[in-house]
Amino acid sequence: MAAGAFSIRMALMKGMILAAGFGERLWPLTADRTKPALPVLGKPLVGYTAEYLASFGIKDVIVNLHHEPDSVRRSLGDGSNFGVHLKYVHEPVILGTSGALDNARDLFEGETFAVVNGKLITNLDLNAAMAQHRAQNALATLVLKRNTARERFSMVETNDGFVTRFAGMPRVTQPFAGQPPLMFTGIQILEPRIFDYIPPGVFSDTVVDVYPQAIAKGERVLAHVAEGMWFELSTLQRYLDISLALLREQGRDLYTGRNPAIDSHADVRDSVLWDDVRIERGAVVRRAILGDRVRIREGELIENSVVVRNEVVAGKNKPSKALSGETRGENFVVSLSQ
Repeated sequence: MAAGAFSIRMALMKGMILAAGFGERLWPLTADRTKPALPVLGKPLVGYTAEYLASFGIKDVIVNLHHEPDSVRRSLGDGSNFGVHLKYVHEPVILGTSGALDNARDLFEGETFAVVNGKLITNLDLNAAMAQHRAQNALATLVLKRNTARERFSMVETNDGFVTRFAGMPRVTQPFAGQPPLMFTGIQILEPRIFDYIPPGVFSDTVVDVYPQAIAKGERVLAHVAEGMWFELSTLQRYLDISLALLREQGRDLYTGRNPAIDSHADVRDSVLWDDVRIERGAVVRRAILGDRVRIREGELIENSVVVRNEVVAGKNKPSKALSGETRGENFVVSLSQ
């Protein structure tokens, strides 16, 4: 089949963005919105994912919702600003990465479809993955990448180009023969018979509940190893580091949202400021994320921290995976040095 045929086929595919997660490790930024709705340099994180699918001709996209669902609807609207047409599927009870697919199965119309995690910024080649998927007649194709930094992502073991099992987290000092371990990027291409392995109407996880069962029954789960840009924003530290990396590519070290008010005698660097942030005379801000309407008082030092207004977290319990914070005047401050 010619390469052009694959791109035509992709244009006929539907896609799904997984956007229902709580984003506990991104709290307090996710206290009033879900993780995919977080702004990243002025664009919602899930908007990058929608544009990614659109860039490969996938225009009809399903988005699952649970935590703070209206925050995603406000961010994406009907999808037209990001080159897609959206359908939203709400989960009153969160269903997990494969339970979410089951909940939307009637929308896929028995065709091959792509699924992408809503917390990614990437340019990995989905056309190349699709070509390999078709050539190998796979049930599923998982887009993988080399985990050269030994970050805390589950290792994926393969044999002759197919996934054999999902292992634990790599250790920084763990020796590997040859190349670094492989990790799953959260991008996958699926055939409709994947639903034969998803229990209906209950919580389930693709990596834990679905793929091991399918592999055990002899299904072909293809490992497509890709190279390119791939950022996953799942923690406060990663959110800051990745935002600063994207800024450096533009020759900048500071992002300001709408209506910033920064005194000329304030020192603000290597930071991300959301909308309506005010920084007063003599304040110093370094490697920080300042949420909407945060005010940094005269002479105050904010370094390696995330700051939101107290009202954002008032009356809300800290999630179990979130970093601890403290109240400082009208602000709630979370140090990243924990």
